[in-house]
Amino acid sequence: MRTVKTALVTFIALIIVWIDIPRAIPIHFSALGKTIDFTIAPMVIDTNLFGNRITKTFDTKLGLDLQGGSHFVFQTDTSNIPTQDVQDAVEAARNVIERRVNLFGVTEPQVRTIKSGNDYRISVDLPGIQNTSQAIGLIGQTAQLSFREQPDSIDPTIASESAFVLNTIQETGLTGKDVKKSTVTFNNQNGEPEVALTFSEEGKKLFADITSRNVGKPVGIYLDSIPLMIPTVQQAIVDGNAVITGNFNTEQAKELAIAINSGALPVPIQLVEQRNVGPTLGALEIQKSVMAGIIGIGIVMLFMMLFYKKNGIIASMALCIYALINFAIFRSIPIVLTLPGVAGFLLSIGMAVDSNILIFERIKEEQRKGATFAKAFSKGFGRAMDAIKDANITTLLVAFILFNPLNWEFLPQFGLVRGFALTLAIGVITSLFTGVVITKRLMMYFYKIEN
Repeated sequence: MRTVKTALVTFIALIIVWIDIPRAIPIHFSALGKTIDFTIAPMVIDTNLFGNRITKTFDTKLGLDLQGGSHFVFQTDTSNIPTQDVQDAVEAARNVIERRVNLFGVTEPQVRTIKSGNDYRISVDLPGIQNTSQAIGLIGQTAQLSFREQPDSIDPTIASESAFVLNTIQETGLTGKDVKKSTVTFNNQNGEPEVALTFSEEGKKLFADITSRNVGKPVGIYLDSIPLMIPTVQQAIVDGNAVITGNFNTEQAKELAIAINSGALPVPIQLVEQRNVGPTLGALEIQKSVMAGIIGIGIVMLFMMLFYKKNGIIASMALCIYALINFAIFRSIPIVLTLPGVAGFLLSIGMAVDSNILIFERIKEEQRKGATFAKAFSKGFGRAMDAIKDANITTLLVAFILFNPLNWEFLPQFGLVRGFALTLAIGVITSLFTGVVITKRLMMYFYKIEN
């Protein structure tokens, strides 16, 4: 059993290190008269699972301040919006665009509204984006989903003429606002991508009424007045679910699901400016920031080793393991690293060391009472856990408030503060694992303490 555990831990450790590899590493040496020559490439997942192709790369995503990216400016058309509602409509459009680029896989975007006289523009800065045309299409799409039916007055003798049916089809009142969630799924028979819709309670009732009165008739699903599909209803659908099929690939299905989930743009927009932008922080400032982080971690590790001796060395080893695990998580999700995000990561390192200090001090207290090291070790960990748990829970609550996953209006909804909160939360959770579990296992190994 112990051999199995050791093999499993070794395998997981190798996977973590492999994920952390930033670029291909060539290995070339000679030994025993043989030449060893191979390359350790970064981890890439490219496989088929149940007929579905899964591709995953592990890259370090950097934000605008560290890497640069693309800058877009969109002109809004508010001519059909009442004057008193223009500002609210533009702000709502900005929020929709922010949700879209986040769902598109671009985090830490900068989306701002710009007012010049009576004109409103929306500027969008996307870090490290490669497919700009795809991003522009997704951002600029109005994405107004609607369901339409044939009017009762249509002449049945010409109802089969699709052009006439398209021109006379009428709104049902069911729109994208009634969709609770849309996801990409795959057809069980042919494996083609589809977009599955789950309606809200009100949408569920509307959809049931629409399908009930249109059995044997076509009901069209439209996006921005363009028909996606016009299926014939076979029976009433009362479970609140629908599926959009069509001749689109996985990427197109993903874009459609994103557009529906993020909501329709309240105002039309048009691209008026596009250019590449460099990092907002210069290369020198980035180097200084990285150096400051390395020096800070080095000082923390030096303090631990000088003050706690052998235990400090063990804590420093756990700290290195923490950094590897955390970096692997950042590359796996992936998380876009900005300077505030890096700050959150460094702050979580302090939380990891704090856990070790609490444990070591509790062990010292037990030893001063005359307990053997083995007993002091057991009681020290047990007594320290309550304080460690409370400290980490309060920090996670702060991170939750800053990240604001429920988008409460009285809390930050967008911006770099969310990146800070996310890296801090991941760092705290990881540090709780390494600061307690890893440190405990390392101490048991070096001090030869049995369970």
